[in-house]
Amino acid sequence: MTTTLANRAPARSSGVGSRLSQSVFDALYRTSLLYNACWEDPACDRQALHLTANDRVLVITSGGCNALDYALCGPAHVHAVDANPRQNALLDLKIAGIRSLEHDDFFRIFGDGWHPDFRQLYRSRIRAELPDGARAFWDRHQHWFNGRGWRDSFYFHGLSGLVARLLRSYFQVRPRLRRALDQLVDCTDLATQRALYDHEVAPRLWSKHVQWAISRQTTMSLLGVPPSQTREVAMQHHGGDLPMSAQATAQGVAGFIRGAIDYVFRELPIWTNYFWTLYIRGHYTRNCCPEYLTVAGFAALKSGLVDRVTSHTNTITGFLQESRGQAAISRFVLLDHMDWMASHRPDDLGEEWDEILARAAPETMILFRSARAQVDWLDGVPVKIPNDGTSTLGKVLTYDRPLADRLHKQDRVGTYGGFHIAHLAKGVR
Repeated sequence: MTTTLANRAPARSSGVGSRLSQSVFDALYRTSLLYNACWEDPACDRQALHLTANDRVLVITSGGCNALDYALCGPAHVHAVDANPRQNALLDLKIAGIRSLEHDDFFRIFGDGWHPDFRQLYRSRIRAELPDGARAFWDRHQHWFNGRGWRDSFYFHGLSGLVARLLRSYFQVRPRLRRALDQLVDCTDLATQRALYDHEVAPRLWSKHVQWAISRQTTMSLLGVPPSQTREVAMQHHGGDLPMSAQATAQGVAGFIRGAIDYVFRELPIWTNYFWTLYIRGHYTRNCCPEYLTVAGFAALKSGLVDRVTSHTNTITGFLQESRGQAAISRFVLLDHMDWMASHRPDDLGEEWDEILARAAPETMILFRSARAQVDWLDGVPVKIPNDGTSTLGKVLTYDRPLADRLHKQDRVGTYGGFHIAHLAKGVR
C-alpha cells in the first residue's frame, strides 16, 4: 500500500505554543540573516554528486560556502537559490570579494571574520561588484566585518552567530572548559582527541544549564530550525511517531544534539572539522577552512570558476518556473528543505517537484538532508511526469541508500537524522 504524505509527513502541531513558536521563527526568517556559514558538509556532497563540466547545479544558498565549493569541481553552472535575500547578499559579497581582492585580504574577511580596513576595501573595491540588493544590505552592515579581532568576528553576527556568541560567553566564564576546548581543537590524533573529549570536555560541557538552553525552541529558531523540525528531531531520538509532551520534546532534542556532538567529537578528526571549530575559535584557520578560502581554491575561483555561480532570490518553484526554456539541471541540492515544505507547505510540495521534474536532465540526482533517517513519507506525493501523466514520488525516485548511509557517517556536521541521495527512475526523463 502506498504511503501518503498526509499520514507520514513530518509532524505538525496546532497548539497555541506551537503557533507562537512558529510565528517567532517566521518573523526571524523574514528579517534576519540566519546562517553566516553553511552547515552541510560538501565533502559528502562531492562524493555523491560526481560533478562534471556537463552538470548544472541548483543549490539552496544558505551561507553560500557550498555553492562556491561545487564551483571548484568545474560544473557548467551553479544556481544558488534562496527566498531569504540576506543569504544571497552574503554569497554575493563573497563573489565580489573573490573578483576584487587578493587572497590575504579575502581570508582576513571571511577566514578571520574581520578586517581592520574592511570599510575602505568595501568602498574602494568590493561595493561596485555587488548587485543592487546586496549593495544596499552591506551598506548597512559593514560593521559586521570591521571589528577589532575575533571577539567581533562576523561569525558572531546573524542569528546562528548570536547563539555562537552566547555559547562562547558561557565558555569564557568556565575557564577549565575553555582550556579543554582549546586543547581539543588543536588535536591531530583521534585517540588523544577522544580521550580529551571524554575526560575534560564532556563532563564540563553537558551541564543542566547547557542542556536546558539547547532544548529551547528559541535556541533552535536562532539556529534556523523551525518548530516542526524540532519535533521531528525529538521523535527520532524518542524512537517513534507518537505525540510527545513539551517536556519530552525538549528532552528528545537535548538528547539528539548531545548524541550528535558526542559522535562528531569522538569519531571524526577535529583537525579537518571547520564547521564546529569555527564557532569554538570564532574564526577559521588556514589549515581548517572551507575550500573556497584556501589559496588554491581562491585562485581557481578567481581564475574564472566564480563566474559560474549566480544567486537568485526566489523560491525553488518560482526560480524553476521563471527559468523555463533554459538548460536542464542535472544536480539538485535541497538541504533539509523537504522537511520544511512537508510541514508548512504540503499543498505546494507536489508543485515544487513538478517543476523539478520538468527541468531535470537525464540521470538527474537530488541530494537532501532530513530530520528523519527514512523519508517514506515522500512516497505518496503526487507529481506530473513530463509528457506522461501523473504518478507519485515513490515511483519516480530511487535511492542509493548504501552510499548515503556511508557518507552520513562521515558527515562532519552530524546534526541531521538522514542524508538522502535520490535518482530519477528509468523512463522518467
